[in-house]
Amino acid sequence: MTAMNRERELAETFVQLADTLVDDYDVADLLHELVLRCVQLLDASAAGLLLSDQRGSLQVMASSTERTRLLELFQLQTQEGPCLDCFTSRQPVLVPDLTETAHRWPLFSEQARQEGYQSVHAFPLRLRDQTIGALNLFGHEPGEMPADNQKIARALADVATIGILQERALRRSEVLTEQLQTALNSRVVIEQAKGVLAERGNVDVNTAFTALRGHARAHGLRLGATALDLVEGRLDPDLVLAGAHQTR
Repeated sequence: MTAMNRERELAETFVQLADTLVDDYDVADLLHELVLRCVQLLDASAAGLLLSDQRGSLQVMASSTERTRLLELFQLQTQEGPCLDCFTSRQPVLVPDLTETAHRWPLFSEQARQEGYQSVHAFPLRLRDQTIGALNLFGHEPGEMPADNQKIARALADVATIGILQERALRRSEVLTEQLQTALNSRVVIEQAKGVLAERGNVDVNTAFTALRGHARAHGLRLGATALDLVEGRLDPDLVLAGAHQTR
C-alpha cells in the first residue's frame, strides 16, 4: 500500500468509526470492521479483539480469521497471554519476538508459534479509568512495530472505545452493562449462524462469515439480527450463500 493510499484508507477508517458517535450503529459489525482495518493499515497478519462482559470476564468479540479466533479462545482458556495482560494492566503489551516469552506465557507462546505467528502487539480499549477490552495484532515475522503504527493502533482502539461508550448511551451504568451484554450475546448468535452457513454450503467458517456480513450490509440489517434470523429459521441460508456467490 502506497503512502497516499494508506492516508486515504486511514482517513476513511476514522470517518467510519467516528460515525458511530452520532448514528445508530451495530457494535458487532463495528468491531469486526476495526480488526479488518487494522490488518490492512498496520501490516498485521491477523487481528483479534476481546471485550469484557458484565462480570468482567473477557470474551472473543471479533477476529480477522477463524484461526485467530481460536487462538484468542485458547488464550482465555489458559488464562495467559498478551491480551489478558494488556487488559489487566491497561497498558500496551508489545512482543516483537514470541520465542522470548516462553517463560512468561509458555502455553500461549507455543500455540501462537504453531499457528505461524512470531510477534504480537496488544492495545487496551480504554477511556480514562475504564477499560472494556483489548486489541491483539499478530505478525508472521518477528520485529518491533513502528512507532507510527503503534500510534495508529492506539487511536483506532480509542475511537472504537468511545463509540461503545458514547455519552448519549451511557448516562446510567446499567445502560453500559446492557449495551455490552447485547454485543456479547450477538457474538454467540453470530458464531452459531456461521456454523449453519458453513454446514449448508460446505464452506469454511471465514467464507460463511463473509456471506453473513455481506447479506446484512446489502440489506441494511444489523449483523446480530441477521444471524438470529438465520439461526431461528426466518432467513434461508441458501439465500445468504447465493448472495455471496453473486458478489464474487
